[in-house]
Amino acid sequence: MKQYTENEVQQALEDVAGGCSIRRAALTWGIPYPTLRHRIQGTQSRDIAFAGQQKLSQTQESLLSDWITTQAALGFSPTHQQLRELARRVLGDPQPLGRKWVTRFLRRNPSIGTQRSRAIDARRVNGAKADIIQEWFHRLDLPAVKGIKPSNRWNMDETGIMEGKGTNGLVLGSSETRHIQKKQPGSRVWVSLIECISADGQSLLPLVIYKGKAVQQQWFPLDLSGYAGWQFTATDNGWTTDATALEWLEKVFIPQTAPRQADEARLLILDGHHSHTCRE
Repeated sequence: MKQYTENEVQQALEDVAGGCSIRRAALTWGIPYPTLRHRIQGTQSRDIAFAGQQKLSQTQESLLSDWITTQAALGFSPTHQQLRELARRVLGDPQPLGRKWVTRFLRRNPSIGTQRSRAIDARRVNGAKADIIQEWFHRLDLPAVKGIKPSNRWNMDETGIMEGKGTNGLVLGSSETRHIQKKQPGSRVWVSLIECISADGQSLLPLVIYKGKAVQQQWFPLDLSGYAGWQFTATDNGWTTDATALEWLEKVFIPQTAPRQADEARLLILDGHHSHTCRE
């Protein structure tokens, strides 16, 4: 049997209200005649009738649909598993959702659909070409983005400092070019910094990531007054991990960017590194 949406039912109801026969409207929109007749007689839609049995409220599902649409427009379409995980967190319920929850969610929200993802060519990611830059500004024009104050729009990234023997002493490089680090002598030490600035020129105190099992006091000068508020951590290779990215979010970004009004939205712009899009 052909599946029909609530939107199609509403279109059929409008046709009947405009003088079309029930049978003709049902045939036009692919809706069973008894179903359309019952709706005209006052029967509620399945979504409304079973709303009390849904895990999420209709308002929560509407907000979730808006989030999916915005993420897709930004190039980060969530997977089914990510949708399930977010819904579970909204509910605050450790119990897993039903096996068919995603299918039923999509049926209740026809504006959302499953599509095959398409990998973006590396040249589109790394090349600063006009069409890529234009696409970036198109994303900034999305209503969900334009409604956020410049003071609440933030951009974070990482940079690396390679310390060791050599004429330059310190070498700056992007954290994305990690293969460079492997070519250096074993005596060199890699340190990463996560930095963040806002659209109106504010900057956050950084998170510094050392290479090691734990942060050691001997790495710091005796006078730490110039580093008040900085956060320090360590990883096995001095690079960002899922755990350090989450630590930065919780200890640096969230407390340092708290808006004046609690209901004001914040935007965090970041690249596609795996630690930036982990489940947490």
